[in-house]
Amino acid sequence: MVKPILLIKGKGGLGNRILSAVCGLAFADLTGRTPIIDWRDGSYAPVGTNAYPLLFQTPITQKCETYDAITTSVTPAIWAGNLGLTPQEMIEKFAPRSHSNPVAYRKFCVDLGRLDAPENVAVFWSYLPKFKRISRHLRHDHNFATRSEKDIIAGYLAQFFTPNLRILQQVDAAAATFTTPSIGVHIRYTDRKIPLGPIKAALRQKLAQMPDATIFLATDNAHVQTQIASEFPNVQHIEKYLPKDASRLHWPISDIEKVHEAENALTDMWLLSRCDHLIYSRHSTFSVTASYLGNMTLAQLHDVDRYSPLVIAKRQIQAYA
Repeated sequence: MVKPILLIKGKGGLGNRILSAVCGLAFADLTGRTPIIDWRDGSYAPVGTNAYPLLFQTPITQKCETYDAITTSVTPAIWAGNLGLTPQEMIEKFAPRSHSNPVAYRKFCVDLGRLDAPENVAVFWSYLPKFKRISRHLRHDHNFATRSEKDIIAGYLAQFFTPNLRILQQVDAAAATFTTPSIGVHIRYTDRKIPLGPIKAALRQKLAQMPDATIFLATDNAHVQTQIASEFPNVQHIEKYLPKDASRLHWPISDIEKVHEAENALTDMWLLSRCDHLIYSRHSTFSVTASYLGNMTLAQLHDVDRYSPLVIAKRQIQAYA
């Protein structure tokens, strides 16, 4: 008997799609399905090319294209005959006014409330991970019952998200130049902007405690990169393309070397994970993913939005939606 499939689709930034895929991988194990990760949306490789196996050394061997023409035994049924499409295309086709709706993904994601869907192919997609929605299943499964969410995420990251050799070589070379201690700083400042003032204040506070620390900066904004480097000592960053107009870089319509710049972004993420301390905003899953990769403790983390009622409320709604 052929094992049923869980096709895990991707949309959004690297942090979002990595953590969402991790949730999908857990759901695949809960349901006894073979996972296949499908990142053909054009954000991190040319449209139609699956970026996932290009960026990571993966144990997944089956190709997502194999299932594009399937029209029967698919859940949700809306994907039947549409398995070659991306979540973005599906939303445009079937729910064009729902891009910002936190529950819109349910129309395009296998029912997370049950583990016994009979269809041969199930599709998992959510913009953010949905561990709260599958927590009851995890508690009742002997493979997960005694493990924390952090431990579960770390396990799947290690198994399915080992970067390719170019990324690892870049990370090792850059990390070798860090002094101890090192402070990672992540500043998203293009389509979404995290508060720059609190980031600088937190960095000054850390430097008062450890004035000789290396600062590793990961940002998507050229002006911010220049500004931080001019205001603080010992700032390091990798060489990468940053749009002069501060526009979003990773986008299906972007005219860039997509795989190369995706590798640079993952180099940033893994270098943040190698730092001794991390200054970030929980509003960005990019840095949250880095904290999981580095198995960081609360003492190592400085979240500038940890007391923001708007960010906290939004995250709670998204977690349970």
